[in-house]
Amino acid sequence: MQRRHFLSCLAAVASGHTLAADLKPIGKPQAFDYAWLKGQARALGARPYQAPRSTLPKGLDNLDWDQYQSIRFRKERALWRDDALRFQAQFFHLGLFFKSPVRLYEVDGGQAQEIAYDPALFDHSDSGVPAGSLPADLGFAGFRLNFHTDLQRDIAAFLGASYFRAVGGEWQYGQSARGLAIDSGMNRPEEFPNFVAYWLEKPTKQSNTLAVYGLLDSPSVAGAYRFLITPGDTQVMDIDAALYPRKSIERLGIAPCTSMFQFGENDKRMANDWRPEIHDTDGLQMWTGNGEWIWRPLTNPAHLRFNAFADNNPRGFGLLQRDRDFDHYQDDGVFYDKRPCLWVEPKAGWGAGSVQLIEIPTIDETFDNIVAFWNPATKPQAGQELLFGYRLHWGAHPPARPPLAECVATRTGIGGIVGQPRKYFSWRFAVDFAGGDFSLIGKDAKVEPVIWASRGKVEITSARPLHSVNGWRAMFDLRPIDDSTQPIDLRLYLQCDGQPLTETWLYQWNPPPPAERKFA
Repeated sequence: MQRRHFLSCLAAVASGHTLAADLKPIGKPQAFDYAWLKGQARALGARPYQAPRSTLPKGLDNLDWDQYQSIRFRKERALWRDDALRFQAQFFHLGLFFKSPVRLYEVDGGQAQEIAYDPALFDHSDSGVPAGSLPADLGFAGFRLNFHTDLQRDIAAFLGASYFRAVGGEWQYGQSARGLAIDSGMNRPEEFPNFVAYWLEKPTKQSNTLAVYGLLDSPSVAGAYRFLITPGDTQVMDIDAALYPRKSIERLGIAPCTSMFQFGENDKRMANDWRPEIHDTDGLQMWTGNGEWIWRPLTNPAHLRFNAFADNNPRGFGLLQRDRDFDHYQDDGVFYDKRPCLWVEPKAGWGAGSVQLIEIPTIDETFDNIVAFWNPATKPQAGQELLFGYRLHWGAHPPARPPLAECVATRTGIGGIVGQPRKYFSWRFAVDFAGGDFSLIGKDAKVEPVIWASRGKVEITSARPLHSVNGWRAMFDLRPIDDSTQPIDLRLYLQCDGQPLTETWLYQWNPPPPAERKFA
């Protein structure tokens, strides 16, 4: 990002545009629109990759988390602070994990003006970093956005590689999105593309939508992004992405969602904390091209787990935090019960491919270990232009929900019949559903579970009303029939006289080694 070669084709245009007060400009204003940015990304993708600067000046290179957090942008110098607009922008300082600078621009009337880094924009007093020692061309790490309804809290933040986060009406950050994922979950290091520059377009006075543009770069691909950001109880980001691969990409991840799951009702492998559950999200929701609704509870596996759910023109998918009961978390510091769901809605047909889910073992809630994204069936090749349009919805509930009953809880534990000696090892699954058409079910109606397992014996099946959630509970045991510890895939839904009543519940379970299959 020290380089300027991706701007070499841009001709300077004389104009009367001036940068917002208190912010210093670099160079002259220059013409800008999304078509131009796509051209720059195409040209960048045709050239060999050049890695960005990734070393920090002395003083910034050894900050701990608290020191970095103490470097604060001076709010009185926010972009558009004095313009009576509904949006303002503040900038992040380099340091800690954020070593590569990004270039920031303001766009006003079709003219882009680069914003210069200035140590005076930040309060360094509690960090131990002498502001006077920092170079004038240091650059920024990213930016955050504020909306006029509450200028004390962020609505979104773009910081680190191609990561960004947003909030809904509960004002709680949680999972992150990314511009792109490359080779996630493979047997080689993942490639993390970077947004190397952002353009923030000055909105009109009455606009509730802000346009942000990003130039993405990595060894495998360059890309141009447009974000139309509209705050609300559910915040919507309308995104267009144009990608220009430098080479063939084995696993391309479109609209990646990144989250954390340490343990929950269904998976207590790492449940060594005083809190009952720790997770940003508890499941992957999918609405397939043929109209099926699927819920896949998340787990914290002992080994990396990869699943691909084949589809054609998906209608949507996302990582959701369905369980929003504070009592289930008891965390009054980070409020897992308020973490936003993130729903991906394709704007046009994406063709054949798969929603892919990666679950990585974690022992700590500070590490994101869950990734979900769309992977096209056809591998990208050098010289192509790939266009993807989609909307991201951040909020307590996704905008599209199944017309059928939803899974509201998954619990697992030792199988068998209470009060009777167990003669062999089995594992119990209790799956609760609520909503949908359960209100139509009379006392004489026959509701039954439809269960499929890729291996093992399904036994002790049942379905019965669960009045505490105004729904039904399906239960069954799974008995391993061999010594394998390889995953077993499970599929379940409830029906009445052949009519599905619930979405489809999917699960993947690893039987323990034979020596650990205790049942007495």
